[in-house]
Amino acid sequence: MLRDARLIAARDLRIEMRSKVATWQVLPFAFLSLILFAFAIGPDPTLLKQTSPGLFWLSLLFASVLGTQRSLSIEGDGATREATRLLGIDPAGIFLGKTIALLIELAALEIVLLGGVLVFFHTQVSNWPLLISSLILAPIGLASASVIYGSVTTGLRSTATLLPLLVLPVLAPLLIAGARCFSVATGSRGNSAEWLGILAVFAGIYVLLGIVLYGPLEES
Repeated sequence: MLRDARLIAARDLRIEMRSKVATWQVLPFAFLSLILFAFAIGPDPTLLKQTSPGLFWLSLLFASVLGTQRSLSIEGDGATREATRLLGIDPAGIFLGKTIALLIELAALEIVLLGGVLVFFHTQVSNWPLLISSLILAPIGLASASVIYGSVTTGLRSTATLLPLLVLPVLAPLLIAGARCFSVATGSRGNSAEWLGILAVFAGIYVLLGIVLYGPLEES
């Protein structure tokens, strides 16, 4: 399983490096979303700082939908997916590989968005360990859930519109917990351990679900 995961992740990342879709489409979309949110809120530095945690995660979630659709398009049509299964690759390995590749892309998105928040939203981080922990845990749940629900919509004509409708409501707990961790890391009061626990549980549940269910979902 782990060997297959490495192969799939390396393949997806190699294709992405050649096509540069994330570089020229997903990253600019995420950054522009953040800037437009800032314009919509206005020039008040206090208000920008207060809203920066939620806007950071909203921008990341919206951009992750584009990244997930790109990840699914790599698999191609049903014949391509069937050929992959005939090669004897473990479906759990495919899930983990695609999750790892998407996770790496989300990490790059986080770096860009965090820089934008620090510069344009006048945000100062007082608890870096907490922030970094949340930025590690949350993308694991985000990537794994996106790959699972993406597999549900694969092959449907309305994938582009159906995927956001399915995955965004499911990611609401991640959005809330991630925003709360970000708020505490920038000086607000709150129980950071509780919110980090929610992120860890969310990530663990969806990784396990993906390992168990990805094969049946692909065959359905």
